[in-house]
Amino acid sequence: MRLTVYLAGEIHSNWRNELREKCAHLPIDFVAPMEDHDQSDAIGEDILGEQATSLLKDDTASQFNNLRTRVLMARADVVVALFGDKFKQWNSAMDAGIALASDKPLILVNSGASSHALKELSNRAQATVTSLDQVASALHYIIR
Repeated sequence: MRLTVYLAGEIHSNWRNELREKCAHLPIDFVAPMEDHDQSDAIGEDILGEQATSLLKDDTASQFNNLRTRVLMARADVVVALFGDKFKQWNSAMDAGIALASDKPLILVNSGASSHALKELSNRAQATVTSLDQVASALHYIIR
């Protein structure tokens, strides 16, 4: 069996590549939001042209980033949503909510710092873990 796994969460750290390395031996196709932060911020203007204000620039980028997320998440068998400690996690929360509303199996990664804030999401997810090693083990178990 081959899985497609959508990797939701912040794009400022290397966590996706770490998980890809941990799962390199598994038949998994990983998909994710645009991981190039500058391209993610500029995509609206790249497609629609220069915008009059920074608010419009963000709004047009958001349209195309949401389009990408919707298409890739719809094709995914499992969603992994990482909630780290360093950055605000609005995108992770939105993606986790979309996964749950779409009846996509969800693995929530919470290092522990946000346990209280994430308790409702955690209780709706199929699994809540604290590390990428645990995500890799869970994915291995699904495939096994």
